[in-house]
Amino acid sequence: MSRLVIVSNRVPVPEKGGIATPAGGLAVALKVALEEHGGIWMGWSGKSSDEHEPQPLAQLQQGNIVYALTDLTDTDVEEYYHGFANRVLWPICHYRLDLAEYGRKEMAGYFRVNRFFAHRLAPLVESDDVIWVHDYHLIPLAAELRQMGLKNRIGFFLHIPWPPADVLFTMPVHEEIMRGLSHYDVVGFQTDHDLENFVGCLRREGIGDELGGGRFIAYGRIFKGGTYAIGIETAAFAEFAKKASTNKTVRKARESIEHRSLIIGVDRLDYSKGITQRIDAFERFVLANPAQQGRVTYLQITPKSRSEVPEYEAMQRTVAEQAGRVNGALGTVDWVPIRYINRSVGRHILAGLYRLGKVGLVTPLRDGMNLVAKEYVAAQDPDDPGVLVLSRFAGAARELRGALLVNPYDIEGTANAMARALSMPLEERKERWKTMMAHLLEHDVSRWCRDFLNDLT
Repeated sequence: MSRLVIVSNRVPVPEKGGIATPAGGLAVALKVALEEHGGIWMGWSGKSSDEHEPQPLAQLQQGNIVYALTDLTDTDVEEYYHGFANRVLWPICHYRLDLAEYGRKEMAGYFRVNRFFAHRLAPLVESDDVIWVHDYHLIPLAAELRQMGLKNRIGFFLHIPWPPADVLFTMPVHEEIMRGLSHYDVVGFQTDHDLENFVGCLRREGIGDELGGGRFIAYGRIFKGGTYAIGIETAAFAEFAKKASTNKTVRKARESIEHRSLIIGVDRLDYSKGITQRIDAFERFVLANPAQQGRVTYLQITPKSRSEVPEYEAMQRTVAEQAGRVNGALGTVDWVPIRYINRSVGRHILAGLYRLGKVGLVTPLRDGMNLVAKEYVAAQDPDDPGVLVLSRFAGAARELRGALLVNPYDIEGTANAMARALSMPLEERKERWKTMMAHLLEHDVSRWCRDFLNDLT
């Protein structure tokens, strides 16, 4: 394969000795692919200013990888990122029509910044480079590059869900978004459900159709569409979790739990994660199982997210108030039912906390994949694994057959799943864990990366 060019909204900026920490499996896998082929990783630096024009493109070389970082203007960030990407595309793709706030100014900003990215990237691209674009922020990028005359192989991978036609078509610029995808050579989704929804969008208004063999036609262009379920660095993370059990913070957490069972949830603060429904379900579980009062602790780790968007700021208050209400109603002088942490926790500590958890509670209302579910499974002690309680609306539910699947809108059903998980016999826990772990070892993040690039090239 020729050089690889990766484009994403944000780039893990290199530091001395490697990628800046914390680095997730995706960053690690893409860095490995870039090291193998040589190439460029381009994206937003995270910096903005009130200047009309941003600073020149910054390039940092590490080995045979060039990190190309661009600043944006404050207006760009407000319209492209906070505006259209996160107040239109994100809620639409997560089926939340009630939260989508469409504005022509923000829509124009989204397409303008994609055009800006294309103009900054094009001079760096050689004729035989392969370009891989990531996520909903950059859907129009291929169309802009084609307009500039680039004929390179260009692939796109969507990390979040793809909605059905009735949801997508509520967005006034849905046709421009669909047309943008048609300019890629490969369009990748997390699950078969997402791909089915995409096919439905093609057919609904005669935009395009399926040709067979994973090929599609739309707007006169033929391209491939497929499912590529993203994985984690399974073996490495399992070893990571094993070593993390001796970490000072993890050891203190284990001592503080004493003889109680730990239920753990780890989510970015977002309305798609089902955190408020989860807290309700935990409260229902405790009330329905008096014997568990004082014998179980629910740890919810929820770093802040997109605080500039009003919906997220309001949700932060709601979740904190809800956790406080449950603790006030159920807690005793020597037992706090819910421990709520509203900040980031280092990945090495998270791995150790996953391993402590008797139950991993991953119950989003809608999720493209949810790698927390996979990390929880990989972190378990093979001799005494915990139980994963997983939303059927997470992409991971299509793979992790050993999980207890729940409907996160069904509060009582989720509460019952917690009770079943905590009382599950050791042999059944082992059997369920082995099934999931075997799948994760085979379908890790490197396999995902390889499969997509093989189809693209």
